[in-house]
Amino acid sequence: MDTPARFLVVLLLLCLFAPWTSSIENFYQAFPIVEPAPGHTKLRLSREGLEAIERITNPIAAVAVIGPYRSGKSFLLNQLLSLSCYEGFGVGHMRDTKTKGIWVWGTPIDLDIDGVRTSVFYLDTEGFESIGKSNVYDDRIFALATVLSSVLIYNLPETIREADISRLSFAVELAEEFYGRVKGQDVAFEPSKLLWLIQRDFLQGKSVQELVNEALRHVPNTDRDKNIDMVNQIRDSLAIMGDNSTAFSLPQPHLQRTKLCDMKDIELDRAYVKRREQLKKLVASIIRPKIVQGKSLNGKEFVSFLEQILEALNKGEIPSTGSLVEVFNKGILERCLKLYSERMAKLHLPLPEESLQEAHEKSRGEAMQSFDEQHFGRHHAKKSVDQLDEEIRKVFDNVVMQNEYRSSKLCEALYTRCEDKMDQLQVLRLPTMAKFNAGFLLCNQSFEHECIGPSKTNYEERMMKMLKKSRALFIKEYNHRLFNWLVAFSLVMVVIGRFIIKFILIEIGAWLLFIFLETYTRMFWSAESLYYNPIWHFIVATWETLVYSPVLDLDRWAIPVCVMLSLLILYWRCHGKRKHGSRWLLPLYNAQKNGSHRLRTD
Repeated sequence: MDTPARFLVVLLLLCLFAPWTSSIENFYQAFPIVEPAPGHTKLRLSREGLEAIERITNPIAAVAVIGPYRSGKSFLLNQLLSLSCYEGFGVGHMRDTKTKGIWVWGTPIDLDIDGVRTSVFYLDTEGFESIGKSNVYDDRIFALATVLSSVLIYNLPETIREADISRLSFAVELAEEFYGRVKGQDVAFEPSKLLWLIQRDFLQGKSVQELVNEALRHVPNTDRDKNIDMVNQIRDSLAIMGDNSTAFSLPQPHLQRTKLCDMKDIELDRAYVKRREQLKKLVASIIRPKIVQGKSLNGKEFVSFLEQILEALNKGEIPSTGSLVEVFNKGILERCLKLYSERMAKLHLPLPEESLQEAHEKSRGEAMQSFDEQHFGRHHAKKSVDQLDEEIRKVFDNVVMQNEYRSSKLCEALYTRCEDKMDQLQVLRLPTMAKFNAGFLLCNQSFEHECIGPSKTNYEERMMKMLKKSRALFIKEYNHRLFNWLVAFSLVMVVIGRFIIKFILIEIGAWLLFIFLETYTRMFWSAESLYYNPIWHFIVATWETLVYSPVLDLDRWAIPVCVMLSLLILYWRCHGKRKHGSRWLLPLYNAQKNGSHRLRTD
């Protein structure tokens, strides 16, 4: 067996029997630490790159470069690291992006920062707006870079667009929110220092800082345009980095961009080389160790921090790029609004206004508490709170209108029922004030008890007017009808006492009643004058006692009682006289004179 064959056999045996290890021997290269999952919607960790970080025991600081794809991020990082394209991060000249996910240069640069030996890592991120990716994926890359870095370089070609401000604003809010949620604190890490790096040759008389300030300046909104409000809120969301941001311009290194990797410094534009060196010094001057929970992180702690952030990001339902915190809170807002609506839907309307207001405050409190526990955005959640409050107010206004409608409908039905009841009492067969008062009181009590809600006050006024009017009309008609009834009753009793019962005292009493009624009214010219006479009051009291009492309502039982009395009189007329003879305690009419039985003659 020749030497090469022996070498291969030995190497194969070593691979089979030696313990397997994934330790990295050469850290002088770029490693992926975060990779895209299939579908480019989520991210996952790469253990190879994490091993390169975990070995560091010094405090760690990270410099991350973000920006659009094909904007020269990888080339810029190689320039900052003083590496060629063939040594450092891969640079692509094709349409597809070269960097996928987030990569780290395995060998950090050690710097003395405020007397502390600090290991500085450089992170390259996948460019956004590339083909074949979802906006959700770009958002996660942005958020991770924002959280992990101590210095965030936003690499922009030529100028600052509104979309760039919006995207960075969203990433800052999202990153801060997710780590705050993981740790359960409002501020769990120090924000990155933001470096706006604009690659352009001419600024048309403006410095790059003036360009950034102008792009971040509030737009006047005297007409309170909602779109302008949204633009200004995007700028406000960058307040977390406001005191830590700076701007820097970098001219193009050479007109032939596809050949940059093959050029040495002497071939590059002198202005570019000079500005590049100034950029290196600027980055070194502003970089600080990554502080989380008040302490700096070493390699293992940094990896643990990255794992927590990535887990939180992958669990979150992140909206598309360009969405702000208010849009991000949309789903949470809808759930809290649904909670409020469900609580209010359980109410049995109508309700008194005080009870409805108490139920509203209680349900609103539950919805707001739920929103406070779930909402995203530490600095601009107030707009989402205001929006939720506005939506709750709209729902409550609908509930108020529904309560008013049902209250009006209920009180109208009760009012109509009482009105019908009063009409029925007006036409009693036997008018009785006691029965009218009982019906009046029952109707009023039922209305007071059952009519509830905001319409009660109005219907109470209508109810009292209707009852007073019905009562006055009944009293007026009551005396006239009672007078007519008594006149008719006296004449009927005259006939009954003379021809049916033949009881002289009944006939006499009936005649006296008839004479009194007719004479009194003739003497005083009107029947109304009778109604103030004490005798009339006695008659009314007697009538009320006979006609209506808790035991007997003669208006209801008048016909059965009359039928029974007629049957008794008929029975007495046919059988009672024959059985008991003519012995009476009081005198009766007798057609037989002197007890003789003389025959009638012509």
